[in-house]
Amino acid sequence: MPKHQVKLKKREDVAEGTTAFYFDKPAAFHFKPGQYADLTLSNPPETDAEGNIRTFSIASAPHEEQLMFATRMRDTAFKRVLKSMPLGTEITMDGPMGSFTLHTDASRPAVLIAGGIGITPFRSAILHAARSRFAHRLLLFYSNRRPEDAAFLSELETLAKENARFTFVATMTGMAKSNQKWKGKTGPLDKQMLLDSVKELQQPIYYVAGPPEMVSAIAKVLANLGISEDDIRSEEFAGY
Repeated sequence: MPKHQVKLKKREDVAEGTTAFYFDKPAAFHFKPGQYADLTLSNPPETDAEGNIRTFSIASAPHEEQLMFATRMRDTAFKRVLKSMPLGTEITMDGPMGSFTLHTDASRPAVLIAGGIGITPFRSAILHAARSRFAHRLLLFYSNRRPEDAAFLSELETLAKENARFTFVATMTGMAKSNQKWKGKTGPLDKQMLLDSVKELQQPIYYVAGPPEMVSAIAKVLANLGISEDDIRSEEFAGY
């Protein structure tokens, strides 16, 4: 897999405790939405037992000018360095890798289920589908504790208004601790919530991304719905 030296161009907070990092995109770098890359810090000022390499889904769409990765900001040496290093700092990127990509049969809808930072590969896929005018029906479920924790929430709401083939269902599980108003769904994503939205879809393929415990819980829900394992793709985001 080719390695690239990429420079940090910008960083911004996209939710409480979640930061997006933008890097220049090499001219020869091509990827599919849903793929990921390994980022390696070069001679960082500090390190710890977790090392200087992290794997991130590519959150930007292929047509966007810069590569963007978003992550929860745990207190590790890697993320402290990433958060504080000067703009223009070079890091090594290895990729793209992975096959967590949208199926090609447009007659089958895609049901995307994201928990927390698991939204990153789906942001890329949804933007790309809109740009390329894919015929796929896309339905995204997005679960967070609070609106404050939901990266790209307003962007996804806007995309759903602009793309008739994209439906967006967000739910919050911890509104008691939120300082924002929320008119959408609340509570965990369960069998009934799924059924209410997918009942009109014909033979969808399911994509699940998020923390391991969330992915496992959704797998049980889908099994209870009689969904074949052949129609389920999943990606676990462990440790962030």
